[in-house]
Amino acid sequence: MRTCRASAAGKLTVVLATLVLTVAGCGAGPSPRAWAASVCESLTPWRAEISKLTSSTHQQMTAQTTPAQAKENLVRLFAGAEEASETARRRISDAGVPETDHGDEISQGFRSSLEKIRDAYGRARDTIDGLGIGQPTAFYDGVQAAVDTLNKEYDASALDTSRLNSEELKQAFDEVPECR
Repeated sequence: MRTCRASAAGKLTVVLATLVLTVAGCGAGPSPRAWAASVCESLTPWRAEISKLTSSTHQQMTAQTTPAQAKENLVRLFAGAEEASETARRRISDAGVPETDHGDEISQGFRSSLEKIRDAYGRARDTIDGLGIGQPTAFYDGVQAAVDTLNKEYDASALDTSRLNSEELKQAFDEVPECR
């Protein structure tokens, strides 16, 4: 039996580190500290949920499961990750636009990154849900292809921080207790 290695938690950590360490913004809205606190309050439960789902599914996938059980587990994992990503995106949207240079662009960047992550999980869920379970080798090959695609899409969803560099927000993310 093959196993599916869900490395989503590790990739989430990389995305979160990138988002938290290199952001910038502008506009009328919450202060950089208040916005950073809201963002971290939104991302912390998201990261925990993704990690929990990934760990649980990995345990289930390394156990002796049938393709039907594996399919059910993976569909549930990816649906949960999709839902958690949407919840985080919505909460960051509700946080508003930080009062700093390029705040709207930064806020949009966070939301867009989470939208792409959400959609990648949704596509993975749909792909695996559509796989037949009658031929285990073909099923697990399909699972591996879906996970490979998910990983590529996940990597591509990272926030492009090359043009964003707000010392105010970096400092805020470093200082607010919600981000520790």
